[in-house]
Amino acid sequence: MNRSRLLLAPWAYGFAAALVMWLATSVHSGFGGAGATLSAALAFGAFSVVVGTGQMLVIASGPGNIDLSVPSVLTLSAYVSMSAMAGEDSRLVLGLLAALAVGALAGVLNFLAILALRLPPIIATLAWSFVFQSLAFNLGGEATLKPPALLSWFTAVRLAGIQVMPVVVIALSLGMALVLKRHVWGRRLLATGQSEPAAELAGIAVKRVRLAAYVACGVTASLAGFLIAGFTGGAALNMGDAYLLESIAVVVLGGTSVAGGQANALGIWGAALFFNLMATMLNTFGIEVGVRLLLTGVLIILIVAIVPRPRTA
Repeated sequence: MNRSRLLLAPWAYGFAAALVMWLATSVHSGFGGAGATLSAALAFGAFSVVVGTGQMLVIASGPGNIDLSVPSVLTLSAYVSMSAMAGEDSRLVLGLLAALAVGALAGVLNFLAILALRLPPIIATLAWSFVFQSLAFNLGGEATLKPPALLSWFTAVRLAGIQVMPVVVIALSLGMALVLKRHVWGRRLLATGQSEPAAELAGIAVKRVRLAAYVACGVTASLAGFLIAGFTGGAALNMGDAYLLESIAVVVLGGTSVAGGQANALGIWGAALFFNLMATMLNTFGIEVGVRLLLTGVLIILIVAIVPRPRTA
């Protein structure tokens, strides 16, 4: 009975689909490269998980809440942090703090626009995204700002053959899962997402909870920008483009309800691996870009269609 429930849990479908993609790729190209394929999916999936974790908190905070400024915050934070470090290992902590500060400020500005101007979150965050992207362009222009060697080393280093960065992100996901399940703030967030009037009657400061969610989303986006810049060799203007829809898709496929009140931090990993392994599989099969995009959309629709809707009652 417990196994049946586990297999039918929404978060399990992302992992199941990822396993199918990995096996299909391995059968087609040979199992000799199966380990490398999985390792690459874990590395790239880690970035999607970092970004998706913050987006999950915003979406779980209530119906209509979403942050479309994530790609721009990611890009701006990367430029600010790379500029602050100027390629010097000794300034690595300064660069990280600068990136996180940009993300936190972006979260505050997003929520203030929603609260003070009474704008729908989709409009407020989209408007700020243009501002953040413009700042990134003025700061770095078309140039690619290079990261310190130590940051690049961290994003690629392996211990006993295992890449360190995905392991660190897995630990962060476990921590967030505990916060959602055991911590007071996590329970308040989910209660706010389930019913704002009921949460207010229970004495929950709804506005503070949502502010914290938007700040956390900005911080995770900025952390992703910091890490991606180290992994790819620097900050670039288009580095956040892929994470606009993906940050939402991994959350939904990972078991978080778009209606709010339901979140799953570990399920994001299954969805992130699915997306990365699906792209690898389609590339391995030599499918053209146009057809690949079409098949990607169809596969996502099929997965969403068969995933049971999580209960919030």
